Amino acid sequence: MKRLDLRLLRLIKNSKGQFIAITVLVIVGLTIYTALSTAIVNLEDTLNYYYDETNFADIFVQFSKVPESALDKVRSVNGVKEVEGRIVFDIQMKTDDSDEKVKTRIVSIADNSIINKLYITDGNNIETKSKDAIVIEQFAKARNIRINDTIKPYIEGRTFNLNVNGISASPEYVYLMENEQSFLPMPDKFGIIFVSQEFARQNFGFKDSYNEILITVKDREHVDRIKDQVEKVLKQYGVKRIYTRDEQLSHRMVSEEIKGVKQTSSTVPLIFLGVAAIIIAAMLSRMIRNDRMSIGVLKALGYSNMSVFMHYIKYSIMIGLIGSVFGIVLGTILSGNMAKLYTQFFNIPMLKFKFYYGYIFSAISLSIIFCTIAGIWGARRVLKILPAESMRPEPPKQGGRVFLDKIDILWSNLSFSWKMVLRNILRNKKRFLFITLGIAMTYAITLMPAIMNAAIDDIFINHYSDFQKMDYNINFSKPLSINTVNDIKHIVDVEKIEPKIEFPFEIVYGNSKIVANIIGVYSNTEFYGFKNINGQSIDLPSEGIVLSEGLARFIGVHKGDKVKIKTFIPNKDDVYVEVKDIIKQSLGTNGYMNIDAMSSELLDKNLITGVYIDSADDVKGKLEDIKNISSIQSLYDMKSIFEQFMGLMMVSISMMVLFAGILGFVIVYNSTIMNIAERRLEFSSLRVMGFSKNEIFKIVSKENAIMTVAGIIFGIPLGQSMLTSLETVFSTEIYTIEMNPSLYSYIITAALTIVFVVLAQLATYKKINKLDFIEALKNRIS
Repeated sequence: MKRLDLRLLRLIKNSKGQFIAITVLVIVGLTIYTALSTAIVNLEDTLNYYYDETNFADIFVQFSKVPESALDKVRSVNGVKEVEGRIVFDIQMKTDDSDEKVKTRIVSIADNSIINKLYITDGNNIETKSKDAIVIEQFAKARNIRINDTIKPYIEGRTFNLNVNGISASPEYVYLMENEQSFLPMPDKFGIIFVSQEFARQNFGFKDSYNEILITVKDREHVDRIKDQVEKVLKQYGVKRIYTRDEQLSHRMVSEEIKGVKQTSSTVPLIFLGVAAIIIAAMLSRMIRNDRMSIGVLKALGYSNMSVFMHYIKYSIMIGLIGSVFGIVLGTILSGNMAKLYTQFFNIPMLKFKFYYGYIFSAISLSIIFCTIAGIWGARRVLKILPAESMRPEPPKQGGRVFLDKIDILWSNLSFSWKMVLRNILRNKKRFLFITLGIAMTYAITLMPAIMNAAIDDIFINHYSDFQKMDYNINFSKPLSINTVNDIKHIVDVEKIEPKIEFPFEIVYGNSKIVANIIGVYSNTEFYGFKNINGQSIDLPSEGIVLSEGLARFIGVHKGDKVKIKTFIPNKDDVYVEVKDIIKQSLGTNGYMNIDAMSSELLDKNLITGVYIDSADDVKGKLEDIKNISSIQSLYDMKSIFEQFMGLMMVSISMMVLFAGILGFVIVYNSTIMNIAERRLEFSSLRVMGFSKNEIFKIVSKENAIMTVAGIIFGIPLGQSMLTSLETVFSTEIYTIEMNPSLYSYIITAALTIVFVVLAQLATYKKINKLDFIEALKNRIS
């Protein structure tokens, strides 16, 4: 081994605390990168493989009723590969607890079904005309349903006893949600029951007809064109809604998760590697300043500038190599477990895990690039050191009075130690700035999980309390006369009741379009708290439409623009309406119109699709058996599900706080160690003057305290800017995240940041206690 390489090992040994701390930063960054990148690409590959194996539909078309003969017309459309019809209805399911309300979706399957094939995980498929059923796996696990158990769906006023013949997964429900408003899975309250086509036809009155058509295409690149042609062919049958796989709810939720994880895996590691690079550059620069005489001796002995230069660069490269090895190994181990967790969470009954060597190469490359650049920058002073000049000690920096010295009233009232602290800070502005920015970064990163918790909380509180104010949202299985409102009043003791119209339409603006529910209510409705994007409360206009913020952002529309509402209803023309306003809606994608204007322009007059109710009565118990009521949604149930969801959120939030703590600890620890190494002579002099080791430690602590306060102050605007970026990145048309930090969030984040700094400070106490002050006075070279 070369002499310089032996010296490199001694350098690492003598600075092992700093070396390990910086290496940990690199390890964390590359672990996150490797684990998330590999896990999410395997999830994406598995999902696509699962879709191929089960022949997941490319286009979904919903009707009130469509004859079986319509399938032949769809098959004639150029580009269509396969076509199937099915019957889908949402119903209630009877349970042993008479007070419990469980909703299920009945989906028919034919013997020769080839689209959206079920993946049977237990039991067998069902036969034609049988009263057997297959239950989706999430629902079965949540309700402890097993093979040969009996389930009791309530269909058209009758309770049926169905035998559970199988339990399966479905590509259509990897993320089991009832609708866009649900946001969270409720597997114990909502499930899917697959029955034979013959059973569904007999009991829903669908002889030789369906209410949904599934389509696969030959080339997915042309799916939008094929969708438009299919819509034209089927318009005469009264299309309620037509959408592609990309718009399908379950697939959209999985896609958003994949997108979010990819963004995280590409940004968070760069923060850790960037901070590590800055610390390496600063540490090498100060190491070279302390090794000035040794470097001069090495050059005098014949070592070239480049040899000595590379000697110090190797120090940073060693950090990169060791960090990348451990980071890749840990990331690879975690990636397999994370991929399994993702497939379990999304109920994908298989995992196609593949080791991607490209991510290993990328991780090593990132680490080496960051560390090498940091090494070059930090070691550049080596090239300017001349052997003859290095034999003399480097002239000390000119002291002089700092500007605070001139403020006699302030300066005269400060103790000696505080004067030292302030002078040292003002004479080392670069170090002050570096540590302050590092603490600011720690504060900003710690603020994100604290606000994320509140932001998710606000989504539900705002949506289910401030925005939607009804106790119950009741939907009809088909449009009914507005007189139904009076009929419900005779059944349920209501405090308030209002009719509503809720129907899917395609909203088009330029080249952008989206299928969304438009809801018609009274202009002065008491069941919605409409606020525009400026936070001002508004009433629905008598004409035109208002759009939710996520929907408007998705299609790029603004207040005053005109959008085309493309109707699926027979004999109804598409209409253009003006966007009167954009409203805040944290959850869901909707348009809102005055109920009378919506009836006259888009539907038939005096027809409604549901009601909103405020009532202390047993609404579910009294209305569940009423014909033509398809669902009764309680806001209380949604809030209960949200509380369960928050428990899961705390795990990810804790991980983010841990990463922020590591970042803050390493920054303060390394900066303090470098500070102590530079000031050994100063501290030795203080010992001669009678200062104890504890008093010297307090001086260093006071400096760090000032920089901590400054870092927290600078961290507040830095954190706010990062939160603004997160709002843009993670908000979708389905949900809108608003990061509104509270005073409590700022205080708790500051407290956590101080904890991280104190822990790092305590770790340096041992370093001060071990300083050989007498030796430092004899020789200024460590």
